[in-house]
Amino acid sequence: MDLREYGFIPNMTPENAQGIPARITAVHKERYALVCEYGETYGRLKTKEYFGGFEEFPTTGDFVMINYISGSDSQIIKTLPRRTFFSRRDPTPGRGEQAVASNFDYVFIMQSFNQDFNAKRLERYLTLAWQSGAIPVVVLTKADLVDEYGSYLRIVESLAAGVSVYAVSSKTGAGLTMLADYMMTGKTIVFLGSSGVGKSSLVNALAGEEIMTVNGIREDDSKGRHTTTHRQLIMLKNGAMIIDTPGMRELGMWDVSIGLGEAFSDIEQYLGKCKFSDCKHQTEPGCAIKEAIANGELSRDRWESYRKLKAEAKYSDDKSDFLRQKQQRNKNIAKFNRQKKAEKKYRSSDL
Repeated sequence: MDLREYGFIPNMTPENAQGIPARITAVHKERYALVCEYGETYGRLKTKEYFGGFEEFPTTGDFVMINYISGSDSQIIKTLPRRTFFSRRDPTPGRGEQAVASNFDYVFIMQSFNQDFNAKRLERYLTLAWQSGAIPVVVLTKADLVDEYGSYLRIVESLAAGVSVYAVSSKTGAGLTMLADYMMTGKTIVFLGSSGVGKSSLVNALAGEEIMTVNGIREDDSKGRHTTTHRQLIMLKNGAMIIDTPGMRELGMWDVSIGLGEAFSDIEQYLGKCKFSDCKHQTEPGCAIKEAIANGELSRDRWESYRKLKAEAKYSDDKSDFLRQKQQRNKNIAKFNRQKKAEKKYRSSDL
């Protein structure tokens, strides 16, 4: 099996690295599903490297180095650097950050045209998606449930400036062709959304076959059971990959210093423009935030959402550090795109 079909680029392998590269396609507690040059296999973490604190614990989508063992679980010995990374605050108290997925190109933020639609939750997803370093895309599912969804689109567009928004129906096929540009060979998409939003149905619709079990939702509250019980990477016939995630009841903020700046760019433009550099945006005179709210340029509700998410998150107030991180992230994305073009040219020369 050619691991490049799974997005691997040869120069990802460090010099003098031991073992062979593999990609993690699912995490089952202490056992990991893998794909490598020998095909699909399983692996477990090497105790010294991981439990000794030398390596980042891998998650679905990670590229790792393994000591391959035929007929048994291979040994995972190293986690390779991540291009993009999505995490949240672990819902178990005291555990800190929880890895969700890595090395993806797009984040499909999914909400449906029923009681699942929630603007506050959408702001959370957008913040975490921007923080990941990938490109967020809002996908509104179950378009067949409503006759007119213009009001929904206006709400989303007001919260997600510069983000593409699509209304689709897995049942009727409406809008699915608009997602074709994202479903390209070697590209990885992570699906984020609550239970019952239709992630599994959309996977099946995009795949053109039923590869995911679909559960119904309760009609009284539009809630669904977890169809997906663990994060898994699925390879479609067209070569695109989808990382499906269980619906998450809690989506706690972790380090979102970049994500907040991107998701709330309408607010960030006022920061640093107050009369006093240590302005708390409460009772101080000459506050740019208060003035923008009073003039109707900024909604109070939007400001309160920003304050709440920032207070909840592990956040850096260093504006210059935010700009440096943003610039570095853009450089990394540009470098990756150049590498992909070179890899495509390399493949063509082999034909």
